[in-house]
Amino acid sequence: MYKPLNSLIVKPIGAFCNLRCDYCFYLEKHNLYPEERTVSVMPEETAAELIRQTFRHSESPLFIWHGGEPTMAGLPFFKKIVERQKQEAEGRPFQNALQTNGTLLNAEWADFLRKENFLVGISLDGPKEIHDAYRTAVDGRPTHETVENAAVMLKNAGVETNILCTVNNHSVTQPDLLYNYFKNLGFPYMQFIPIVETDKRNPSQAAPFSADPNEFGNFLCRVFDLWYDDIDLKNLKQTTSVRFIDSVFHRYVGKEIPDCILQKECGNYLVVEHNGDCYSCDFLVSAETFLGNLHRNDLFAMLNSPQQQRFGRQKNKHKPRCLQCEWYKLCYGGCPKDRIRDPQTHNHNRFCESYKQFFAYAHQRYLYLAERYLNEM
Repeated sequence: MYKPLNSLIVKPIGAFCNLRCDYCFYLEKHNLYPEERTVSVMPEETAAELIRQTFRHSESPLFIWHGGEPTMAGLPFFKKIVERQKQEAEGRPFQNALQTNGTLLNAEWADFLRKENFLVGISLDGPKEIHDAYRTAVDGRPTHETVENAAVMLKNAGVETNILCTVNNHSVTQPDLLYNYFKNLGFPYMQFIPIVETDKRNPSQAAPFSADPNEFGNFLCRVFDLWYDDIDLKNLKQTTSVRFIDSVFHRYVGKEIPDCILQKECGNYLVVEHNGDCYSCDFLVSAETFLGNLHRNDLFAMLNSPQQQRFGRQKNKHKPRCLQCEWYKLCYGGCPKDRIRDPQTHNHNRFCESYKQFFAYAHQRYLYLAERYLNEM
């Protein structure tokens, strides 16, 4: 059965970024292209081929512009992208999403993003004392004020804006502070991603900025309480959205889960680098996950290649304790990167106990909401 080409994560400038966040997993991808010492923007012919192939194979594609920092490609680059998309679409719907650190945005950017209906994800880790702990500019300057101002500017300009917050060793004990900070700032759509990276100084363990599994379990449970308390139960309407919590609810009501970390198999999208190279997964870009180049290979064929199928099935290689877990079909073992990045877990998901704690804690309330939802459909 063929996988549809529904979405692409596109790296228009590769791993280049104007920040040097301590926990960034993508900066090291410069090593894949050692000959490139300066920012290399995706060539016009590569962008054209990317868009042409995508519309050849998809009726309503999603282009996710990612990095590095994609806005370093410049606003004229994105204006040309949208012009070409409209030409190739020939009236068909399509969507653009932009994941950005926000530091290069201004009113002209905001006007363009609103006019062209971009969904923007702003990387904001919380209040100043949390955000500036790890998210600094190349010269070491703090970035919180700039990023918060950019997020508010986008919101006030009418740009659909979500928050992407990484959860690290500092913030994992602060669920109330983070949730209420984003909510009070006017951003009800939140995504919390736990950080785990291998310690470069001691490759036998996780880096010290990684979120502690026990504390992350507590974090999820508390955020669920806050999320649940904000539901208008009388009318069964959400007032806030937390991506992981919403995704789990999808499973309770029999809907397709949007969050790939909870899907049964990986490999449902492609990552396209600035030069047209394609890879299996954003978190696992490497020589081993290289699939081909869109100037020589077809996007749909790469997505459905034997190599990508093998990559997708790797997620199902679990130890017996995972397969026997009562919550297995809620997470299917979680994201493979969370097995690989913490050598101490011996290829078992670092956050396994976190998720088990959360599923048990939230189960009865999920059942109640699911029953209400299905009865009122």
